[in-house]
Amino acid sequence: MTEFRSNGSSDFRLRASFVALLVLFAFGLLALRFFYLQVWKYYDFHALSEENRVALLPIQAPRGEIFDRNGNIIARNASAFALEIEPHKVPNLEETLQYLGTLIKLDELDLRRFRRLKNELRRFDTIPLRPTLNDAEVARIVVHLHRLPGVSVNVRSMRYYPHGDSSSHLLGHIGRISRQDRERIEQSELASTYYGTSHIGKLGLEQAYESDLRGQTGFDRMEITAGGRMVRSLAKRLPVSGKNLKLSVDGELQRIIEQAYGKRRGALVALDPKTGEVLAFVSMPNFNPALFIDGIDALTWDGLNNSPDKPLLNRPLRGTYPPGSTYKPFMAIAALESGLRKPEDTINDPGFFMFGNHKFRDSNPDGNGIVDLKKSIVVSSDTYYYILAKDMGVDLIHRHIEPWGFGRKTGIDLIGEVSGILPSSQWKLDRFKQPWHPGENMSIGIGQGYNSFSILQLALATATLANRGVMMKPRLVQSIEDPNTGEVVKTEPQTLRTLDVDQKAIDLVIEAMIDVNKSGTGARIFGNVPYSVAGKTGTAQVISIGQNEKYSASRVAERHRDHSLYIAFAPADKPQVALALIVENGGFGAAAAAPIARQVFDYLLIKKGLPVVQ
Repeated sequence: MTEFRSNGSSDFRLRASFVALLVLFAFGLLALRFFYLQVWKYYDFHALSEENRVALLPIQAPRGEIFDRNGNIIARNASAFALEIEPHKVPNLEETLQYLGTLIKLDELDLRRFRRLKNELRRFDTIPLRPTLNDAEVARIVVHLHRLPGVSVNVRSMRYYPHGDSSSHLLGHIGRISRQDRERIEQSELASTYYGTSHIGKLGLEQAYESDLRGQTGFDRMEITAGGRMVRSLAKRLPVSGKNLKLSVDGELQRIIEQAYGKRRGALVALDPKTGEVLAFVSMPNFNPALFIDGIDALTWDGLNNSPDKPLLNRPLRGTYPPGSTYKPFMAIAALESGLRKPEDTINDPGFFMFGNHKFRDSNPDGNGIVDLKKSIVVSSDTYYYILAKDMGVDLIHRHIEPWGFGRKTGIDLIGEVSGILPSSQWKLDRFKQPWHPGENMSIGIGQGYNSFSILQLALATATLANRGVMMKPRLVQSIEDPNTGEVVKTEPQTLRTLDVDQKAIDLVIEAMIDVNKSGTGARIFGNVPYSVAGKTGTAQVISIGQNEKYSASRVAERHRDHSLYIAFAPADKPQVALALIVENGGFGAAAAAPIARQVFDYLLIKKGLPVVQ
């Protein structure tokens, strides 16, 4: 019996020891886990805890404002009440939209934009339904917010263009950061600077000076409950406003030019020849930049994008055209510089030029009689330049015309500039795999054929001529101001190149261009002005007509009619402004384009009081 008890006691102790070891092992595991969580992983879990307890709310930085050369604001920020929705918090989105439609007016544009943004933005993003609300609409919505989860009325800063459509191609617009924008930003060194930013410059100055205009996002570190309710602000970093731009462009002049164009299509660029400052940069028709701020809907986009008027085309920057007879002053200098012509050399202009069996007609069917170089510009003799182009050939023309900036980008401070086409035999071989034919020279000589330049290039060449061969880089921004520090950084004039051209050749051509507006094709418009103008009219064909056919605008569809061009600078002896413009399908240059140029010169030289030569 005693032995039995001894064996039982031993078994009990064994089991007790095993349980004790098991308990100790379990507590050891708990202790290790505790050490791992509380000590080893402390910083990781502390960060997670802080994320659950603290929300980092971005504070949008005010975008920099844009002023014209006279200090008038042309792009600024404005505060407005906005109706916004967080779709992931809305139980039934369609019912919510219908209910909101009973409280305020929601048109198809609002709904189409909202649905498009919902598909494009991230799941937790807040999406604007109505970007602006008036006080009455705010009051009607606020009293119903308790039954509208995910719906909020917030004060937001929005981009505002006080002159509406005016200067839209110059200013461009901002828009919500798209997936493509975000991917590009994340691959750049600027990714951290865009955290909390919802909009980005898309076109024009808004795009080109995005890094200056954007500013730095601020943050509000808020303590929140588990249910997401904000308790208090723990820390705040205020946003830093973007920098302001002061342009060289005159806003009032912009609107005068736009009114002069009316419903016609075209482009105008005016420059200060001495500095390269852009005084006017107009593309017609305009568009409403406010349509793009929160995303344009597909229907409105299709209407703009597919319009035959091409309102989204920045014509001075991206449109290219044959220069027509505005090319002749540069051809005349090329003739003198190449040594193939002297000022006194003459030709007989019967109103046409025969090359083989092909008849190249002059714009004056009766001819201009005996024509020397100066007269060829004053009366705009096509025949003179047909013969000149035949003698020079395309490659010699290219060699002497290219330094004037044709066929190359000007370097203006905008994104998306095109190069245009200044043809050569090698260019044609590369482009079409075909040799150059001698019969193609004649059309090149009068600014037709493959010649295709932007109005910006034509304005720069005209300004270089006015500046006696010194080419200044065109620029739109006069200075950049930091509103936080008051620091102003001015944009200094930059010389692109100085042409190696005989000043006597330049003087002769300028003298002829002055006579254009005294006794030639521009005399009707500029015959009585109180300042001297050197200019040249131009008419560029849109479609080719047969050599035996006579062009008649009345028998041609409006969009197939000739373009109207004009280049000029004034005052002629001390130029303050040089310009180039086109009125698409406007016909004769003196009829459509030159009157607009007259308004530019009258404004700058008379109203604004720049030096006037009597």
